[in-house]
Amino acid sequence: MKIERYKKGSGGKYRILLDNGEVLILYEDVILKFNLLLKKDISDKDLIEINKYNQECEVYYVALDSVNRRFKSVYELEEVLRRKQYSKEFIALAVEKLLKQGYLDDRLFSKSYINSQILTTNKGPLKIKRELLDKKVPLEIIDEELLNYSEDEQLAKIEKLTTKMLKTNRNRGGIVLKQKIINDLKNLGYENDLITKIVSQQNFSNNDDIRKKEYEKLRKRLSRKYSGVELERKIKEKLYQKGLYYEE
Repeated sequence: MKIERYKKGSGGKYRILLDNGEVLILYEDVILKFNLLLKKDISDKDLIEINKYNQECEVYYVALDSVNRRFKSVYELEEVLRRKQYSKEFIALAVEKLLKQGYLDDRLFSKSYINSQILTTNKGPLKIKRELLDKKVPLEIIDEELLNYSEDEQLAKIEKLTTKMLKTNRNRGGIVLKQKIINDLKNLGYENDLITKIVSQQNFSNNDDIRKKEYEKLRKRLSRKYSGVELERKIKEKLYQKGLYYEE
């Protein structure tokens, strides 16, 4: 086969027209490797190698574009490429190349991810750790990088969140409210001892305003079904469930 003509296109690719009418869209890397700007004759064997290397280049550039759009863990990038149904061989080659070039680095990714979560979210270290483990970042790297999430930073966030939860509370009090705040903070990934240090300083005594509002809401709703002593008993029961203690 002979190359009839070639034309440089966008994205660093060339359009090659062969004398048998076949058109090849090749990456510049392929053109340079096989010297196709000067070489006019291509054997069947050459064509197989050209197409194979072109596929390898495609996977690499798709991978490079992916990590340039958003820094990823090695596992995340591999998942992107697997979903595109590229072969294991070409995925491995692309990942290896990007690792050598520094575009992939699980430690740098972990450091960047942790810093981002600290600055932009209320997540505690345990939740961040779970998320990084889901991205298959090695545990040793995660634990080492999470040391940068200081206890003082965590305590400040816990205190801010606790204050906000107390202010925005509308229908709970006492031990029920306290337990809810503790559970919410645990779900955000904070250690129990740090939560206790802050929460134990707060006042969870019965809030009369909340109690009165809840009493009226419950009385209105439950009076459709109950009355008299039974109504009062049901109201008290519901209030207790919310940690609100009703005294006559």
